[in-house]
Amino acid sequence: MKPASLNPQSSRLLSLDILRGITIAGMIMVNNPGSWSYIYAPLHHAHWNGLTPTDLVFPFFMLIMGVSTYLSLRKFNFEPSGAAIWKIVRRTILIFVIGLALGWFGQLMRGLAAGESFGAAATHFDTLRILGVLQRLALAYGLAALTAVTVKHRLLPWVIGILLLGYYLILRFAKGFEMSEENIIAVVDKALWGTGHMYKDTTPEGVRIALDPEGLLSTIPSIAHVLIGFLFGKLIVENKDNHTRVEKLLIWGTILAFAGLLLQYGCPINKKIWSPTFVLTTTGFAAQLLGLLIWIIDIRKKERWSRFFHAFGVNPLIIYVFAGVLANLVSNIHVSYQGEPVSVKSFTYGVLLRPWAGDYFGSLLYALLFITVCWLFGYILYKKNIYIKL
Repeated sequence: MKPASLNPQSSRLLSLDILRGITIAGMIMVNNPGSWSYIYAPLHHAHWNGLTPTDLVFPFFMLIMGVSTYLSLRKFNFEPSGAAIWKIVRRTILIFVIGLALGWFGQLMRGLAAGESFGAAATHFDTLRILGVLQRLALAYGLAALTAVTVKHRLLPWVIGILLLGYYLILRFAKGFEMSEENIIAVVDKALWGTGHMYKDTTPEGVRIALDPEGLLSTIPSIAHVLIGFLFGKLIVENKDNHTRVEKLLIWGTILAFAGLLLQYGCPINKKIWSPTFVLTTTGFAAQLLGLLIWIIDIRKKERWSRFFHAFGVNPLIIYVFAGVLANLVSNIHVSYQGEPVSVKSFTYGVLLRPWAGDYFGSLLYALLFITVCWLFGYILYKKNIYIKL
């Protein structure tokens, strides 16, 4: 990564940065409550089938990544030149490695907090999770971007349809809609790297199973997800008038969202397997929200309310990484309280916030405080005109 100065609005609408910022802030908030035992219902992920507001933030970011991919590949004229391929491969590898490094840092901090030596804590490679949020973003971006420079754009809707239909058939005939280790997504991940490198989930019966919500197989619909964002980027660029952009975003967003909602009766909406209906519904909602933001911010010029999110939106990945590092630090660095060691997080929530704000509201206040610290980091970069590019 390298710092670079640029005008954030030189190649994209302000509303794109704001929507990106809203999703990053949302991802940070839902990942950092004061206590996982006390979370308001809208801030929970759906346990299996279904959709909550929290389930929208990651796919919204992925759609905006698709829009940004269109904007960034324009300078290569969407041709598979050496420079274009190198940029795509380099960015994919960097994001994937950063995701692995974040996972390794979390294991390191937990090991040190448990009293292990640095050498022991740093070498738990047998339990290092291979996949994750950043790894999902890397693979989906890389494969979608390579598709965008090697396939004619008029054929991309067919590519998207084939990916989603093919993935649905895999799920339908290989227990893909079951929350169990017999799910084809879990089977593939276990065959590739074993359960030690996988995320562990809990069934409604309380059984711990190895089923990764960012599994390798479920990257297939994620590629389609980014490609849909790519086509929305094409729509935005080819339509210069903001009123036309809003109209088309709302129309296509409504078509996608309704398609996903109607098809859920045969293909449940499910984030953990990134089901085809999850792709359709969330890309539709994201397009509708983007259209609304263009109308509010870029047409009506009502932007003062959005300035908080701008700092998140122009430096999304570095702020997300900062949040991951900070979360591991405050969870594993201990201070003394009444003669007992407690983590900085437990002290902040349990001692400073919970006694007067209560269990649930105190947990929310901690998340908001955490977001504020991340925003301050992003705001410093923003004011210094430093934008971290991969």
